[in-house]
Amino acid sequence: QVQLVESGGGLVQAGDSLRLSCAASGRIFRLYKMGWFRQAPGQQRELVAGITSDGSTNYADSVKGRFTISRDNAKNTVYLQMNSLKPEDTAVYYCATVRSVWSQEYAYWGRGTQVTVSS
Repeated sequence: QVQLVESGGGLVQAGDSLRLSCAASGRIFRLYKMGWFRQAPGQQRELVAGITSDGSTNYADSVKGRFTISRDNAKNTVYLQMNSLKPEDTAVYYCATVRSVWSQEYAYWGRGTQVTVSS
């Protein structure tokens, strides 16, 4: 059973940094694409960043140059380094992974961690 547990959220001021972590278990972590999503109140969940098994990354335009996704396969953990945070980054951040090594569909989700950025 795939399990994803996020940590690292909190309340920060605009311009600060945070690093989110997501610990994965239940299968061979290094084989699967991982992603970070976020959902703000009243808005749809959106993809923030993704990282493939070979380390290729993609980002939402709104976070390019500020956020960095990375993975440590030895620790079964994916990270989201968030710099120069803005109030509009306030959301619940979710870690997710795909259903299979051939799939692009994110099928497994963590419970989320709250990030609040004050102005």
